[in-house]
Amino acid sequence: MDDALIDQGEIEILRSALLAWYAQHRRDLPWRRYQDPYAILVSEFMLQQTQVATVLPYYDRFLGKFPTAHALADASDDSVRAAWSGLGYYRRARNLQAAAKSLIRDHQGKLPGNLEALRKLPGVGDYTAAALGSIVHGLPYAAVDGNVIRVLTRFRGIRANTSRPQTRKTLQTLANAFLDPSSPGDWNQAMMELGATVCTPRKPRCETCPWTEPCRGRQTGSPEQFPVKDRAKPVQRIVTAVGIVRRKNRFLLTLRHDSRLLDGTWEFPGIEVTTGDAPEKVLRSHLRTRFRGAVKVSAELARVTHSITHRRILVQGYAASVSPLPREKRNQRAWVDVEGLDDYPVSSMTAKLFRKLSKRDPDTL
Repeated sequence: MDDALIDQGEIEILRSALLAWYAQHRRDLPWRRYQDPYAILVSEFMLQQTQVATVLPYYDRFLGKFPTAHALADASDDSVRAAWSGLGYYRRARNLQAAAKSLIRDHQGKLPGNLEALRKLPGVGDYTAAALGSIVHGLPYAAVDGNVIRVLTRFRGIRANTSRPQTRKTLQTLANAFLDPSSPGDWNQAMMELGATVCTPRKPRCETCPWTEPCRGRQTGSPEQFPVKDRAKPVQRIVTAVGIVRRKNRFLLTLRHDSRLLDGTWEFPGIEVTTGDAPEKVLRSHLRTRFRGAVKVSAELARVTHSITHRRILVQGYAASVSPLPREKRNQRAWVDVEGLDDYPVSSMTAKLFRKLSKRDPDTL
């Protein structure tokens, strides 16, 4: 890998150009209006592996429910999961609440001012620690996320596989060299902003980039070839059959316990179809075992598709009846109507199916 660093004079020119661009073009995002470290902490957790456009509808609403670290630490797990519902990667919500509890217990409710203590907070890795440290406390540490990796590999024409630890280490060294120590918070946000809005994965807007002239990726004529990564995992297609069990205007939901995917979310009772049998047959057998009663599964009422990382999930919802009807049971089963759905943490996949069902004539369910 060509990891020779640019000389200091060039670095100063690049710093000045990027910060001037950022001052003029940065987006007016809600977390940039806050000086409160806790509010910034919330934004960093929400933005982990999630695009800004997805986070925006949730951020102010979440802070409205949990305006302080104390409020979040004292909240019930269910209320936190409900406020996070639809945002995905639910482990982040648990880690964020655990981090709030750690702030109260170990740091007098304040965000610690050194990198080592930040890294010890639940759910905080190297990137999040550097971002929080630089933005909140002005600590001179470069935050390297996917946006920054893309900018650096294109700018320097780095063809090494960025999935490898040695490449990541070299990129961190390069990012540290570029970092403006006099304004590390703005610098880190400027690098991420450049990657998110200009140096995008597809069709980068090179003509508007403050670093366009010396960029080796642009000079190749094919900046999209950077960064080089391992081949994406093959698409995994999943079919899930769920039972739409209705009691008047309420539907039966069950809490999912699955550390692999969507753990701690509420969903229609169902099962992944892994055999060649008809989904209705697989679902009927599953519901009989689960609820130990007489079960009927009839017409398909709705279906939705959903993508999570490399998974493409088809959810088929079938009209189902269970006799006797299951009773509500804390952290296991609940009867929920459309108006009460906001009180439960559900995945986007379940919310999609719920919306489809709510549009149907109740007599056809």
